Amino acid sequence: MKKIGFLSFGHWNTTRHSAARSARDALQQSIELAVAAEELGADGAYFRVHHFAQQLASPFPLLAAVGARTSRIEIGTAVIDMRYENPFYMVEDAGAADLISNGRLQLGISRGSPEQVIEGWRHFGYAPPAGEDDADMGRRHAQVFLDLLKGEGFARPNPRPMFPNPPGLLRLEPHSAGLRDRIWWGSGSNATAIWAAQHEMNMQSSTLKADESGEPFHVQQARQIRVFRQAWTDAGHTREPRVSVSRSIFALMNDLDRTYFGGDDSSDQIGQIDNMRAVFGRSYAAEPDLLVEQLRADEAIAEADTLLLTIPNTLGVEYNAHVIESILTHVAPALGWR
Repeated sequence: MKKIGFLSFGHWNTTRHSAARSARDALQQSIELAVAAEELGADGAYFRVHHFAQQLASPFPLLAAVGARTSRIEIGTAVIDMRYENPFYMVEDAGAADLISNGRLQLGISRGSPEQVIEGWRHFGYAPPAGEDDADMGRRHAQVFLDLLKGEGFARPNPRPMFPNPPGLLRLEPHSAGLRDRIWWGSGSNATAIWAAQHEMNMQSSTLKADESGEPFHVQQARQIRVFRQAWTDAGHTREPRVSVSRSIFALMNDLDRTYFGGDDSSDQIGQIDNMRAVFGRSYAAEPDLLVEQLRADEAIAEADTLLLTIPNTLGVEYNAHVIESILTHVAPALGWR
């Protein structure tokens, strides 16, 4: 069995071909797609966070709204850029969203990736101190966030408070017990996979990673997952970790599918990101029988317990529900995922 969810970047644009022409469209359609995905039997609704872009950027109102409209599906992010985040405020927002959803939040965080503006985190009031770069700052914010999620008191109470305090040091509220175990780290290399395991976070691996061997993307990503699990064992953690991978996968079921994706003869690509040589994984688009064979050969999907389907959200809720249903119905059972 494998958990299958969708991952939306929440794009919008004003072209006549887009079903999401405003931020309001992108947000409301995100909620509607999560509801539809739950009804179809999908396991997760995940959202990407990008600042200074016509995409989803403020995850917690959206996650809370999805949590209020659904009852079973996991809700999460992949990922929140921690360079932009105040860990204290984030703990309060995350705790509230998790409580609204009755403990279904699966929060993916990361040190961040290239953004729309130069050093955008400076506009949010953050700057790395001497001896740190922005990646260090993002990881430091993450560690503070993880510590705060434990729910331990740390703040000295006012001797003359407005309202009575419980005894001892105070913690941030609302606290959601168990959320600490549902934090994921977006990892783009073997080294950051080890770092995530050492800090007892689940791991999300996307459609790109550092090219560390020249091998096909799925082979390198499978090795990354095994490195993560070994580091987890070495750290002595007692719970079982989770791992997700993201893929663009389209079953060609009708003429519209073939019009959108039938010409996609995809393969791995090599490029530069953050001055790093990166390998970008292929997309999959084929008739269901051929798609099953292609996916069976993907070593990283086989290693992961969770698969996030990246969806073209600007094509609308109805079409993306069809994309998800096609995978759940015509592909997943043949691969033993259902």
